Amino acid sequence: MDISHPTGGVDGNDAPRPAAAQVDIGQRLRTLRHERSWTLLQASQQTGLSLSALSKIERGELSPTLSSLNKIAAGFGIDIVSLLDGEAAPNVPGRRAINRRSSGTAHNTATCLNTWLAAELRHKRMLPILTRVTARDPGEYAEWANHSGEIFLYVLSGTLVVHSRLYEPVRLRAHDSMYYDATADTKWTSVGKADAQVLWVYA
Repeated sequence: MDISHPTGGVDGNDAPRPAAAQVDIGQRLRTLRHERSWTLLQASQQTGLSLSALSKIERGELSPTLSSLNKIAAGFGIDIVSLLDGEAAPNVPGRRAINRRSSGTAHNTATCLNTWLAAELRHKRMLPILTRVTARDPGEYAEWANHSGEIFLYVLSGTLVVHSRLYEPVRLRAHDSMYYDATADTKWTSVGKADAQVLWVYA
């Protein structure tokens, strides 16, 4: 199953399956800047990303990595879910979110095709993501990825290679899992003809 390029259809109850909505990070970034009356230079100073990178993201010429998304969210004083979905539902007691097969919020980068799950909920204590890792070489990444928290990943299919600055690369096959401190710089690649399909839980 291609979790990152859903085509819709019906589930087991013959109900329509919504397709994953593609989030426009460039438009969200532009809107956030205008709400604060920030120039690109001010946004660069707040987020730690270069003015050139922010400009390319706004123009849709660069897809930000998770590390860059975290920096943007932190710079604007919001959580990453609010960055991805400006119309997210408020945090209320007893809330829940259900994602049918092939639904979610799509965000694709040069190395991964991602579907963010439960994207309508803000201020979650964890962030679940379904990913198809398209990268085959660590050099395809513009930067090492890191996150101010911890990550649990579970390989659904294919073979995933986790590259770290602290450890030797490790291969994870279908049904293997890994829990690690995400502040350590990491990159991920697939091995073989098929892309690795991975469920990530960021906390």
